[in-house]
Amino acid sequence: MSVQSTTPRPVAANSVWPRLEPLLPQVTKPIQYVGGELGAVVKDWDAAVVRWALMYPDAYEVGLPNQGVQILYEVLNELPDVLAERTYAVWPDLEKLMRTHGVPQFTVDAHRSVRDFDVFGVSFATELGYTNLLTAIDLAGIPMLAADRTEADPVVLAGGHAAFNPEPIADFVDAAVLGDGEEAVLEITAIVREWKAEGCPGGRDELLLRLARTESVYVPRFYDVDYLPDGRIQRVVPNRADVPFRVHKRTTMDLDAWPYPKKPLVPLAETVHERYAVEIFRGCTRGCRFCQAGMITRPVRERSITTVGQMVREGLEFSGFHEVGLLSLSSADHSEIGDMCSGLAQQYEGTNVSLSLPSTRVDAFNIDLAQELSRNGRRTGLTFAPEGGSERIRKVINKMVSKDDLIRTVVTAYTNGWRQVKLYFMCGLPTETDDDVLEIAEMAHEVIRAGRAATGSKDIRCTVSIGGFVPKPHTPFQWAAMERPEVIDGRLRLLKQAINADRSLGRAIGFRYHDGEPSLIEGLLSRGDRRVGAVIHRVWENGGRFDGWSEHFSYQRWVDAAAEVLPGFGVDLDWYTTRERDELEVLPWDHLDSGLDKDWLWQDWQDSLGEYEQDDCRWTPCFDCGVCPAMDTEIQIGPTGKKLLPLTPVNGLKLPAGAEQ
Repeated sequence: MSVQSTTPRPVAANSVWPRLEPLLPQVTKPIQYVGGELGAVVKDWDAAVVRWALMYPDAYEVGLPNQGVQILYEVLNELPDVLAERTYAVWPDLEKLMRTHGVPQFTVDAHRSVRDFDVFGVSFATELGYTNLLTAIDLAGIPMLAADRTEADPVVLAGGHAAFNPEPIADFVDAAVLGDGEEAVLEITAIVREWKAEGCPGGRDELLLRLARTESVYVPRFYDVDYLPDGRIQRVVPNRADVPFRVHKRTTMDLDAWPYPKKPLVPLAETVHERYAVEIFRGCTRGCRFCQAGMITRPVRERSITTVGQMVREGLEFSGFHEVGLLSLSSADHSEIGDMCSGLAQQYEGTNVSLSLPSTRVDAFNIDLAQELSRNGRRTGLTFAPEGGSERIRKVINKMVSKDDLIRTVVTAYTNGWRQVKLYFMCGLPTETDDDVLEIAEMAHEVIRAGRAATGSKDIRCTVSIGGFVPKPHTPFQWAAMERPEVIDGRLRLLKQAINADRSLGRAIGFRYHDGEPSLIEGLLSRGDRRVGAVIHRVWENGGRFDGWSEHFSYQRWVDAAAEVLPGFGVDLDWYTTRERDELEVLPWDHLDSGLDKDWLWQDWQDSLGEYEQDDCRWTPCFDCGVCPAMDTEIQIGPTGKKLLPLTPVNGLKLPAGAEQ
């Protein structure tokens, strides 16, 4: 990556920097709070009419590379009368000092107080970031409960995949946006701009009402939830006549019209990803039954090969990054992925630029793709995700990859110079048995055997990574019961023993896993309703921070909070997690429309129990999931018949001013 030289920047009139700067020598990684990255934007506060603070609720090293926040940051800042700045979760050491010295939650761009902005937009990729949201709200001096806020407070707006069920944080957010954000933030900005120009008539309530009337912004305060005596939801209904019964997701159809980020942020501190990332298509129709991202981002929309080429060229010239990540839920499924990779490899042959496909399906990877990805001699990591150990469980989850397919694919990688691959599986899937999990060991052993045979070398490694299954809203598994943590942990112990039973093979296999406890809590939050908000608040009061980090997560803190709070509502932790739902139960998110037909989801859930496979509707007739007619959209795929342009090889990247290799 490039390194930008830091130069003194003028302090904004309402900046907290003079109070913050003396605290930074006392904390770990102070550079993450300084700002001034290449690609960062600082605009005149007084010249802006609408001001956004954008947050990814995790540490800088995780949050800065987030594609969603970077895109919205750039889209908003291109408007002359709009200002957008970024904020991230502060580590507990700085949080303590900020409380002692009265420093509020701040943006890293101009170090302004988050409370001074019009909109505080928070993008959730995972529900385990909820406690960090509460920390930021509290540090900002914003009332914790949305009901207590006035016109002096920003609109707290949730987005991202977890916003498809915002009910657990309904007490703390003013609104939520479902789906794609590019056009949504512009519409919200226009509403805020007009409301302010009119003198803020009707106060905060009127602004939220105008947002709700779009039918694509969910405002929890305008909906009441009634419960049955057994704890289930009876109904969720609007409490005023002028808000919609259902809120619909936003879908950006023409990705070529939104070629962002054009000027990617280049971090000053180390981050989890340091590359120029291009989203080559959005959506997935493979139909993996556990995958919320694949379900809620339908339909498939491809970015054209020519737009991808232009974005890569301009993004690399601006940033100086040495790696290009071609992103999507299954990048090798792009209809022109072969031409795209060969064109990019040809352009950057002889440079130190490498290509990577962070998500690659086993049945879509081939020798041509392998050769293009390794043409410049740099081989980034390869991860394949069979998800289930046995063929039976892969039918249940609709992830049809045969053992032979996997072996063939991994051998292709090994024979093309890779020496390490990562295989990702899940544990705790519906109908899973010990035997299903133990087949992972057999598969890993065969991978090593085949790799050694094909290459004639023992320098072959494979890492088996296991994650806990979490049922997610708007998926066929939204009705499924979770497995208890002790059962998952027991299966993982058996698996580790099976992998190491053959010492010759076992020493070549790495084993990484997440135990069952964080998954159970994520399950509570993913399928929770408004009553779960009291648990989140109690956990936060008891010190819950950075729950997505194993060293900060406390299972006991969540169990204790649930035991203190939930019995008052007549429910408990097991009621939300290990209980299977029936067909007629009203789910907390039923009034939030992802476009998927609930009857179709239920039928697919029944099909999974019968181990029935569902085809990919990109290549077969429509199987009526509901998205295209409900959203007035359609699948958009190539091929365009075009080649990557320009085809002139790049003999040396032009680096940005102040950057060096």
